[in-house]
Amino acid sequence: MSVEGTWNLDLATPIGRQRAVLRLFTHHGELHGVATGDAEEVPLTELTVHGDRLTWRQSITKPLRLHLVFDVTVTEDELTGTARAGRLPATKVTGHRTGSVA
Repeated sequence: MSVEGTWNLDLATPIGRQRAVLRLFTHHGELHGVATGDAEEVPLTELTVHGDRLTWRQSITKPLRLHLVFDVTVTEDELTGTARAGRLPATKVTGHRTGSVA
């Protein structure tokens, strides 16, 4: 299953709903990604796909400085799962693929 494409993410966080755009693409046979929010664009690290499960890490500085670990399940053009920041409670993540990466 390919996870490549552009995904609109919705995160239900303790400080309010956050939205981001996730771009996943293959370069030289390896999966890469970038997440863009209101204030910054950050690279994804440790991207892993196992069956329908996708995991990655990213660090953000806005609205707070956090190191996030994502664990989602992908079903066709939808994804659901969680994002965790250290010992904070897990945040619910949902997403919809809007198109392929150009």
